[in-house]
Amino acid sequence: MIDRHLLEVKQSSLEVYRGNFLTAFQDTVELPDGTFATREYVVHPGAVMVVPIFQDEHGDTRLVLERQYRYPMGRTMLEFPAGKLSPGEVRFQCAQRELQEETGYSAKEWARAGLIHPVIAYSTEFIEIWFARHLVPGERHLDSGEFLDVLTATPKELMTWCFDGTITDAKTICGVWWLQNMLNGSWLPDWQPISAAACIKN
Repeated sequence: MIDRHLLEVKQSSLEVYRGNFLTAFQDTVELPDGTFATREYVVHPGAVMVVPIFQDEHGDTRLVLERQYRYPMGRTMLEFPAGKLSPGEVRFQCAQRELQEETGYSAKEWARAGLIHPVIAYSTEFIEIWFARHLVPGERHLDSGEFLDVLTATPKELMTWCFDGTITDAKTICGVWWLQNMLNGSWLPDWQPISAAACIKN
C-alpha cells in the first residue's frame, strides 16, 4: 500500500458522548513513527443536499434556496435544501424526501453530482449532492421544531453571494461550483427520470 507510511492505527476507542444522531469518540492511535496520539471525532449518519433548478416565467434559470437559523453559528444561513439520512434510508430517497418536506417541491428529473466530506479533520460526515429539475410545487411538511424560509435566486446572484461572503456554507458553495461547471459546459449532468434515478447506486 503506497500510503502505508501515513497510516494511523487505532489502539483503543472510548465513546465519550451519544446523542440523538451524533456519537463522539476519543481514540488512541499509533502514528507511522511508532509514537501515540489522541484523535477525537464525531460519527455522523451522512446526509444529502439537493440543488433544485427551475425556469421562471421568462425562461430564466433560478435555484431554490433556504434560509434558516443555525444555532452553532449563531446566525441565519443561506443554503440549498439538505438533511441527514434516516436509519436504513437510501440516499436518493433521502434527497426526494428532504426536497419535498422542506420546500414542497418534487422533481421529475434528477442527476447525481458527487460526494463530499465537509469536515474530514473531526467527523465521518459525508454529503451526497443531487441536482433536481422540472419541479412540481406542493405542500411543505417541516419536522417538528424546524423553521425555515424558501426563496429563489439566479445563478449570478448565487455566485456573487459566495464571493462576497453572504454564503459561507461549505456544501452550498460546492453545489454552486457544480452548477457553474454545468452552466459553462464543463460538467454534463446525467439527467434521469425519477424511476431511473432511484436505481443509481450510492
